[in-house]
Amino acid sequence: MRPKYLYIICMCLFLVACGDVVTPKPRSYFRITLPEQKYERFDTVAFPYSFEKSAASNVVADKAEDAEPYWINIDYPSMKCKIHVTYKSLKNSDLDEALEDSRRLVYKHTIKADAIGESYFENDTDRVYGVLYQIKGNAATPLQFSLTDSLAHLFRGSLYFYCKPNKDSLAPVVAYLEDDVAHIMETFNWK
Repeated sequence: MRPKYLYIICMCLFLVACGDVVTPKPRSYFRITLPEQKYERFDTVAFPYSFEKSAASNVVADKAEDAEPYWINIDYPSMKCKIHVTYKSLKNSDLDEALEDSRRLVYKHTIKADAIGESYFENDTDRVYGVLYQIKGNAATPLQFSLTDSLAHLFRGSLYFYCKPNKDSLAPVVAYLEDDVAHIMETFNWK
């Protein structure tokens, strides 16, 4: 009978000794290599505006069914995102309403946003005035901006990613694109 007990004890020790301690690995994200920030002028004769855009981006006409003239997308294929840009030619009476609509679109994101920051821009020489909105958190669009000449033009942009928003993994790309948007605003001209 002894060999039977010895066999059972050995099997129990074998089963207990084979168990690995499982430790969950922390969630991680792919390393993002961002391109060097170089700029080139977007200045098409047919458009009522011009600006400097990132060399890493492509400007394509907006082909949406409801797209109006001069609507474009600034596409960043390597970062899988785009800045959707709209343009409106306005009368003085329409400007306040258009600016309020722009602000309302930004603040629709308060449901998902942790905070919304506003940075104001003013260039009296070229009559370019605007605001850059930084939407913190897992909102659908982390950056939005609008530019106007305070008379007849409104140029508005929103950044969209081709993925579900995750503020932690997208943070380096959003910071990079915030610099690009600021550069667009600083180099913007009306024609």
